Amino acid sequence: MVARLVIAAPSSGSGKTTVATGLMAAFAGRGLAVSPHKVGPDYIDPGYHALATGRPGRNLDAYLCGTELIAPLFAHGAAGADLAVVEGVMGLYDGAAGQGELASTAQVAKVLRAPVVLVVDASSQSRSAAALVHGFASWDPRVRIGGVILNKVGSDRHEALLREALEESGVPVLGVLRRTGQAQTPSRHLGLVPVAERRPDAVGAVAAMAEQVRAGCDLEAVLALARSAPPLDAGAWDPQEALAPGSGGSGTTARASGGGTAGPAAASGSGTARARPVVAVAGGAAFSFSYTEHTELLTAAGADVVGFDPLHDERLPEGTGALVIGGGFPEVYGPELSANEPLRKAVAELAASGAPVAAECAGLLYLSRSLDGHPMCGVLDAEARMSERLTLGYRDAVAVSDSSLARAGTRLRAHEFHRTVLEPGAGATPAWGVHQPERRVEGFVQQGVHASYLHTHWAAQPAVARRFVEGCAG
Repeated sequence: MVARLVIAAPSSGSGKTTVATGLMAAFAGRGLAVSPHKVGPDYIDPGYHALATGRPGRNLDAYLCGTELIAPLFAHGAAGADLAVVEGVMGLYDGAAGQGELASTAQVAKVLRAPVVLVVDASSQSRSAAALVHGFASWDPRVRIGGVILNKVGSDRHEALLREALEESGVPVLGVLRRTGQAQTPSRHLGLVPVAERRPDAVGAVAAMAEQVRAGCDLEAVLALARSAPPLDAGAWDPQEALAPGSGGSGTTARASGGGTAGPAAASGSGTARARPVVAVAGGAAFSFSYTEHTELLTAAGADVVGFDPLHDERLPEGTGALVIGGGFPEVYGPELSANEPLRKAVAELAASGAPVAAECAGLLYLSRSLDGHPMCGVLDAEARMSERLTLGYRDAVAVSDSSLARAGTRLRAHEFHRTVLEPGAGATPAWGVHQPERRVEGFVQQGVHASYLHTHWAAQPAVARRFVEGCAG
């Protein structure tokens, strides 16, 4: 099994992303095949991980996918790698609110039987850092804290005090990163700027992280710790197997009901093979949020997946039979998206034809009449605008209408993350009933369009991909 470790911290803002991405890039620079992973639903960090390693960044989210899929998804992503680095989320023991350890970094580390490197912001402490590390290491004996990396250390004297104190904790110091020379990453109102938006800046940031880690960390000791992980008894998740008749979603509680079991590439009753439908997937700077497994499932369901960039492409890909528009930051590119009138018209015409269209968050805004006053595709009778309020959190939802993605009654888990509001017109058919934090209906179902603020992970519900692709044949 692949060598592996988890990069965690006592709290957000401690430097996990710098250390995890820096380690990935440093080891990749030494010729190792490094598999990057991120705990939780975050889309942005995996983009930096992919830039550091040359492999797709993949998420491990026990809330969205179910605990039982964590190890199989990890094994799938890490296939053929020499080393896997998993960046945690929030503090080590923080997870879904009110759900105990569910979706926490600690839970993922235990499922993967992976040693943990704790990143500690030592900028305002010395001996107390040892007490903090001891507390985290002893809180759950099933979580193995294999080492600590001290971040934002001020001086040689500060480092000496920290090392002396940590000798008593029994947790080895694997690295020390100085307060000066911290890598600067491009940031904005919802965190880091996605790689797709400012790639030159992102490339420079990843290189700086790698250099900082190389200079301050004992890479041989880190690699030895990763190689000390015991065997992991887990078969790799496979999109084709997940879509097989009777699989039902690979043993997760969040499943969608598909239309049938034969994919669109299967032979028809007359023995003539159907052509593979083209599913166009929006990308580029405005729509950079997607899970790699979605494309893999669409392909396994019988589709040819073709990317396009709504900022620059004036036409949908040739032969488009369905459209997926994921998340991103369309509010940053409102004028540019609006100026591409030929593509807005093409999207509206495709939606009017009844073709399957799946839009999440940014895609929902793009399908509205306008965004901050800029005309959008006009598919949905709704106006969108930026807001001061951040909407963030996991959601339990049930489909309240039949759609191109799911039948009414389908239950799933999702994640919501935006700083916009949508004002729908009268008579809209909602997509989901959301159960918390308050009961409400959300999203739109309109002909083949399913549009919503909710982000979902289709590995937990592969029948969604099957149903969506089968809708292209109709």
